[in-house]
Amino acid sequence: MRTDRRKKRRKRLFIAGILISLIFLAIGGYVYSLYNKVQETVSNMHEPINRTKSEKRIEEFSLENKDPISILLIGVDERKNDRGRADSLIIMTVNPQKRSVEMLSIPRDTRTEIVGKGKADKINHSYAFGGVEMTIATVEKFLDIPVDYYIKVNMESFKDIVDALGGVTVNNPFAFTYEGVSFPKGEITLNGEKALKYSRMRYDDPRGDFGRQDRQKQIIEAIIKKGASFSSLTNYSDVLSAIGKNIKTNLTFEEMKLIQSNYKEARHNIEQLHIKGKGTKMNGVYYLMVPEEERLQISNKLKEHLQMQ
Repeated sequence: MRTDRRKKRRKRLFIAGILISLIFLAIGGYVYSLYNKVQETVSNMHEPINRTKSEKRIEEFSLENKDPISILLIGVDERKNDRGRADSLIIMTVNPQKRSVEMLSIPRDTRTEIVGKGKADKINHSYAFGGVEMTIATVEKFLDIPVDYYIKVNMESFKDIVDALGGVTVNNPFAFTYEGVSFPKGEITLNGEKALKYSRMRYDDPRGDFGRQDRQKQIIEAIIKKGASFSSLTNYSDVLSAIGKNIKTNLTFEEMKLIQSNYKEARHNIEQLHIKGKGTKMNGVYYLMVPEEERLQISNKLKEHLQMQ
């Protein structure tokens, strides 16, 4: 009798062991598949620039040592056979020691020197003139800080990413209607098409382009928050597919892994910065003129966050 009980007990343990092994194999297979999918996506996204490091970087930085870094988000309005212009420029400085991110939208009408063009123009025209590299050089000159990495997003297809995430939730400061869609005041959940329209409206905003910039940053924060949550894990295939089609960056897969592991806590504290200026027309063209004192103030704040001061 005792021998039979031992046999049954061993059989139950054996079956349990098989089930546990199968579960781990299934999880391991899924993780391996996901890992490979991420590598494939990053390979499609990777678009290096023609330089090793920023001229504004006096000292090398290390992702392993959790040194502060900067990332330029470039939202472009690309069409077939047309490079287009930068619809939005957002510089993010990430400081893992302070566990914080500072996010500055640069108004696209800002008049500044276009590096490599030899003249002053709207800052967003730098992309039309010389693509990502000229845009980075112009932003570095304007803010006097290094741009370590860039992420270029096709704004028209940007809605695919939001849809792949199952929509995003934002807090709308005031009710408005744009291109036939009504956006009530308060917390609203947006699909991709509505998120794109929400981030583009500016003429009915009492703050004009500054209000539009804040809504763009709202959407970016919502994407970061939603993408970092486990709730979207089952949608990763769709998310990665949308990202691979619509985003280009000079970040490598290894650098992304280091940023994810060493910098992820910074996303919980995002400070939105604003740069002020005065609108004026020159030869019939509208520009935003940023006073030198204002430019220096913003530059110094970003430098401090990057621990360059």
